[in-house]
Amino acid sequence: MIRMVVFDMAGTTVNENNAVYKTLRSAINEANFDFSLDEVLEAGAGKEKLQAIRSILMKRNIEDEQLASQIFGRFLVLLDETYSTQEIYEQDNATKLFHALKDRDVLVVLNTGYNRATAETLIKKIGWKKGSDYDLLVTASDVANNRPSPDMILNAMQHFGFEDPAEVMKVGDSTVDVMEGKNAGCLINIGITTGAHTASQLTAANPEYIVHNLIELLAIVAEENQAETV
Repeated sequence: MIRMVVFDMAGTTVNENNAVYKTLRSAINEANFDFSLDEVLEAGAGKEKLQAIRSILMKRNIEDEQLASQIFGRFLVLLDETYSTQEIYEQDNATKLFHALKDRDVLVVLNTGYNRATAETLIKKIGWKKGSDYDLLVTASDVANNRPSPDMILNAMQHFGFEDPAEVMKVGDSTVDVMEGKNAGCLINIGITTGAHTASQLTAANPEYIVHNLIELLAIVAEENQAETV
């Protein structure tokens, strides 16, 4: 049975109008580049943000750790400025879904390529409370290896004493999210089209499902768990 759902944040459960990737693009292009937002999303979506910068620079065959670190520092400054003024909302039906899952004794975990400070700022702006809206937050700064490595999902499993990844569903808006879930051994890995990647891009990672609204997940969980009890 599905006993835990691990949700990505930006683009999946959090609607911030791609602010992080627009800011990432600005920070990189300040260093005399001309990346489009599509290029930034294609190479960087879902990744820890320093790794995202490395991946984006590699599109120009540039491998320069000092430059990547400088851009990352500038990105953090710009992102703080952006999030201090921008309105942040939940994706449609996020809270409704969280509560419906918790009513069914399914744990709700948030995970993200942000560091913890940034992730907690977003959660606070939306107004989600640990325990009542979600059960655990795991961020890129909490683990040694980031997406597509499975460390964040394995961290959540360890926290709750889970040993079988077949009890876990992963949901995210990028191919890296789907790959993370598959690398963890999650039974169901779902791509959602509300964020970084389109349905056709998500298909490349072979998710079990592609959805267009979070509330669609409730039927998938119900179907899977009903099948397990038959």
